[in-house]
Amino acid sequence: MQRLIAPTYFANVADGAHILDLEDVRYVSPWSTATRSWAAYDNFTGSMPSTVTKYFFTPAIEELITSGADYIDNKVPHILTETWMIPPRWFSLFTPDERMRGADSNGAFSIARTKIANAKTRCMFTHDTVVNAFGSGGIEEEIQDLHDWMDMFHPKSLVELDYGGLADYLNIALAELGGIEADSSIEDIHESLAGLAANDGATAGIGYERLITRWRKVAAFEQAS
Repeated sequence: MQRLIAPTYFANVADGAHILDLEDVRYVSPWSTATRSWAAYDNFTGSMPSTVTKYFFTPAIEELITSGADYIDNKVPHILTETWMIPPRWFSLFTPDERMRGADSNGAFSIARTKIANAKTRCMFTHDTVVNAFGSGGIEEEIQDLHDWMDMFHPKSLVELDYGGLADYLNIALAELGGIEADSSIEDIHESLAGLAANDGATAGIGYERLITRWRKVAAFEQAS
């Protein structure tokens, strides 16, 4: 109720952070709430006509989100987010042995974590493989953007992929196969890349199709909700 009466500007609110203590090293990832909220707003409003977006945001809410945009625009978000579908390029940063998954009191979970140096090397392999197979274009640019984003952080940083709430939906989608443990998204993207690198279109297609089919099942929950 308080926020409806007196909105709080994101740019003026103290933010939090994820903290990970691993092998006597502390890793800190700021939530970057204001930066991510502004980016989500910008992406949403850019995806449809202004005659439509006005029905989603009142002038007061729009001002709340965009306040301090000039300052926010110069900040690098430590967290990238997507809804209902994890971009295939994100899986290419990890190997299966870097993945942790299962279920706890909060539900299903799946987290992959690696050194940023490893992630950047794999990202460039993915980029070069895609360029060699398809040439320059939208997909190649997205992979390059991902590498450029990682290049902004300390060379001893970690990169983590957390399914978040999508893990529960994936667990349901794969129930007949054993749930979250049956997820082979990392294996699938590497199989696809290996196929592309070897000019084996059939192998590349099989891995990619398996990956996309799996995540389409998760995305289908959005339409059902």
